[in-house]
Amino acid sequence: MHKLITEFIGTFFLVMTIGCTVIGTAGTGVIPPLAIGAALMVMVFAGGHISGAHYNPAVTLGVLVRGRCSAPDALGYIIAQCSGAFLAALVVGFFKAGVPVTPVEIDTTKALVAEFLFTFALVYVVLNVATAKGTANNSFYGLAIGSTVMAGAFAVGGISGGAFNPAVALGITLMGLSSLANIWVFLVGNFAAGIVAGIVFRTLNPQDV
Repeated sequence: MHKLITEFIGTFFLVMTIGCTVIGTAGTGVIPPLAIGAALMVMVFAGGHISGAHYNPAVTLGVLVRGRCSAPDALGYIIAQCSGAFLAALVVGFFKAGVPVTPVEIDTTKALVAEFLFTFALVYVVLNVATAKGTANNSFYGLAIGSTVMAGAFAVGGISGGAFNPAVALGITLMGLSSLANIWVFLVGNFAAGIVAGIVFRTLNPQDV
């Protein structure tokens, strides 16, 4: 239960930070990516020793493929993460009541590729800095993970919306930042990337499986 609560809390603050920094600002400037990356970083440091600090169903799927998580635990994590995202969307709706929200317009193919690539990067980084024997007990894992999301937000946020996370996709859809018709782009791109990253990790680290 402690792990599930940790996943809920971390995902909640990540998604709430996204909504509060993007809505009302048109998502422009350096503040949203910096704030989002920082929020993820501190939550990873806060919860890493309890749950592994996934805060992302794609990461959980990657960890499952990598062999460090059971299927029942993965399901529990994903439910907790999506619940945190759902509550965060409600809180953002309360904070930003009356602020106009326009769904981002995306090119489906470009967005799908962007979501796949940076979700792969994120899960690949998580697996290597937070689950590998060679980097065990390091002090930089939270910074590495948060920086990956920040880099992705700067690089392709304008192309896909920069979710890299199915729970975030749920949250931004509920907030009206993305249309329901586009949620499949995130789900397919993110989950596929998680699977591929898990397979790549196993291939490159056969002694660590």
